[in-house]
Formats: sequence, C-alpha cells, structure tokens
Amino acid sequence: MGLPLDSRVSNPCPWVIEKNLIAPECVTDSCFLLFTRFIEKDDLSRFMRKEQVEKLLAFFPGAKETGKIRKLFFKIWLVNVYLERKSVIRAFKDTKTCIDTLDKLGSALFLVLIIILLGLLLTGLLTTPVQIFISSQLLLLEFIFGNAAKDLLEAIVFVCAKHPFDVGDRCDVDGVEMEVAVKNILTTVFLTNDGEEKIYSNSVLASKPISNFNRSPPLSEYVEFKVDFSASDESLGALKDKIKTYLDSKPKHWHPDPSVVAKEIVRGDHLKMVLHVSHTMNFPSAREKAARRSDLVLELKKILKELHLECRAHP
Repeated sequence: MGLPLDSRVSNPCPWVIEKNLIAPECVTDSCFLLFTRFIEKDDLSRFMRKEQVEKLLAFFPGAKETGKIRKLFFKIWLVNVYLERKSVIRAFKDTKTCIDTLDKLGSALFLVLIIILLGLLLTGLLTTPVQIFISSQLLLLEFIFGNAAKDLLEAIVFVCAKHPFDVGDRCDVDGVEMEVAVKNILTTVFLTNDGEEKIYSNSVLASKPISNFNRSPPLSEYVEFKVDFSASDESLGALKDKIKTYLDSKPKHWHPDPSVVAKEIVRGDHLKMVLHVSHTMNFPSAREKAARRSDLVLELKKILKELHLECRAHP
C-alpha cells in the first residue's frame, strides 16, 4: 500500500509545505484509490519528510495522536483550501480591475486636456477672453459634478490607500456581519449570513467604522450561566477543572487557561457566573464559530448536570 519507492522525498511532485501552507496540487485521484478510510502516516512518509508529515497531521482532528487521517476530514480540508485560494484569486482580480479602471480614467482625462491645450496653442486662441471663458466653464462643471468628483476621490482613496478589506473577508458594518462579495471602485457588494445582498458606496464606507475579522487576532468568547447559591467551593473548583479539561482536549479550537468568574448574586438564590475563553482563530466563518460555541455551551450544560450545579426553583 502507498506510493512506489522511487517517489520518496525526491519525488518531483510532493505535497509542498512552505511557510506553514500546504499546496494540494499534487493530490490526484490515485491517492484516494489507494486509501479507503484513512491515510496512514507511513504512506505520507514515502513522499514527504518527517517534519512535513508532522505539520500535515496537525491540520486534522486526532491525526497527530493516531498517525491516521480520516478521508472525510481530508476532503473537508481540501474544500477549505480551495475556498481560500478562490477568495485570494477573486481579491487579486478585483484589485487588478480597480487599477485598470483608474489607469484608463487617468489616461483619458490626461489625453483630453493635452488635446485641448495643444489645439488652443496651435490655433492661437489661448487669449485672455478664452481663458476667462474656460475658467467659467470649469466653475460650472465643478458646481454640477463637484459632489460626484468628491465621492469618486474618496472612493479611490478608500479602495487603494485605506484598503480595509479584500474579497472574501468577513466584516462588521453597522453592527451586521457580512462577507465581501465584490469590490469595485465606487461600490462594494456584501452578503449577509442569510444570503441578502447589500451594496454600499465606498465613499459612505470611508466614513464608517469597519471591523475585519480576517485581519483580527483570535477572538474571545464568553458564556454566562447560573449555578445554585448553595454550591460548595469544592463543586465550583471541580467545575473549573472540568471546563479546563474539555478545552485542553480541543487545542485546535480553544486556547488553554479559561477564566471562570462570579459576576453577581441573583435574587439571593442564584450565582451568575461568566466563562471567558479564547478561540484559536479569528473566524472568517460565522457558521464554524457558532458551531464551536454551541459545542462549548452543550458541554457546559453536561458538566453542570454532572456536578448537580444547575439552578433549582426555590419555594
């Protein structure tokens, strides 16, 4: 089972791991024919170096401990890599489109001005009355198109200089989480979580605070819950230990050392607690973030039930 011996590390088409990024170009259909449910560590070692194998296994749940990669997880990883690369390609494409549009616009304006000036100079019509007439016409154009020119300039500065997001980034605008779908010179198209398409003028976005999840550090999460006021110190200590054990079992999802603090006493019979944890990523995917939080809340419910710390109705 595995690749031929002559396709070891010197194989001209290995899985490339460079700068912690793994390129899947060389994963062909033959790989899936060789493996049924798992990709073995020994099979990877036939055409990857040991340190590369260790880096690859870290991408998949449980693979580092067992030395096996489930085919399902591998397919999910490939899809995520494809989506990330597609997003990068779209970002480059939109940026190139913006630059080409600016280049054509600038070239056209420059050409028109040169033709007008040369025509006036060659015909000898650049006299004082003509200059006054041109100035008056420019003032009229400024009055008519002044706001449009101002919006265009603000949009160009916003897209090219500020550059707060790229296509595929997940942003928060006006308190709504949206994904950047299309970015043009004058407008940007966003998609909400329910698929609604929203179009914003870039000159308007330039005056708004924008949160970009893709460029943010790993996000924090907090969960509020209540325990019975009669809970002992030992039970609360066991609660913290079980929460820490759960987070330590998922190092790819959560950072260790959570914070569990007592916030306040509610009506003299309940104690409101707050659990603070940190994700290991900044979550460009709202669905994945919601799934991790849901697992955490369900595990917290299970722990409270095991320790008999759930709130009880008092007479």
